[in-house]
Amino acid sequence: MSQEMTPKAIIFGSLLILAAVTFVVVLWPYTHRHTAPSEIYRQRTALEESGRKIYLANGCVYCHSQSIRTIDWGHGAERIAQAGDYISDEPVALGSARTGVDLSQEGGEHPDDWHIAHFINPRYTRPNSIMPPFEWLGMENIKSLTAYIQSLGMKGADKRMQRQRHWKEQVATAYEAGPAHNIRWLAEHVPEGWRNIPNPYPTTPAGLARGHKIYQDFCLGCHSPIGDGMGPAQPWIYPPPLNFTILKGREISGGIIYYQIMNGITGSAMPYFKKELESEKIWDVGNYVAEYFINQSDANTEPKGIDASYEP
Repeated sequence: MSQEMTPKAIIFGSLLILAAVTFVVVLWPYTHRHTAPSEIYRQRTALEESGRKIYLANGCVYCHSQSIRTIDWGHGAERIAQAGDYISDEPVALGSARTGVDLSQEGGEHPDDWHIAHFINPRYTRPNSIMPPFEWLGMENIKSLTAYIQSLGMKGADKRMQRQRHWKEQVATAYEAGPAHNIRWLAEHVPEGWRNIPNPYPTTPAGLARGHKIYQDFCLGCHSPIGDGMGPAQPWIYPPPLNFTILKGREISGGIIYYQIMNGITGSAMPYFKKELESEKIWDVGNYVAEYFINQSDANTEPKGIDASYEP
């Protein structure tokens, strides 16, 4: 028995295939949903929901994703995203482009004042950012947007925010006690082993040039071109960025500078750079700061280990 391929048969067959695909891909998964809240899930506050609406209305989802996969490495990659993280999101807006950083665990990575400065003008905190400024939103909307961003990661973000607030009080108290106390307090919170390590890389013209470029790319907006902490982000940040020039004449090792660039200073707007800068880049920018702003350097002094395979 032959089967003639008439237009009617083609249309009917196509509809049948479409119906089967729709059932398998859409209807069957929808009717068998058993997504439970994840261990970090919580309801958002009214302020956070308001910020989410601002986030969606201004197209932030087009550049920022909110879903970390097993293959990802970088900001927020400590936890793999789960369906139960997003059960109350309507619409779900995970995003796919990563023009900017993934935000799935952004809450508590920075204190509120860092985010406010960042939304006013991203170049204030990230000099190479291509994100547009949002100062035109007004401070009320910026604070709502900040609250939403700080909620990303939910219960995990809440723990990080608690840590930020705890250290914010101590960082502010140390700053308000005066420069000498502040410098001593910051150094005392660097592990002792790091305090006694000199910068292992000599201050060569090439190394200082690399350090200068890294400083321009990452540090300029807060610490300013002359290292006095009066960069464009300063009016929005408290305590203000560290004025490197007040470190002159004090014993500040390369190890102290390295540790604080690597780990940041929680509670302050100083972020960690351990996931963005390789080891030599941190040493190079540390040499640059020591040479040009503190006017003293312990680069390539004792105690030293075995020389690297490639050194000037």
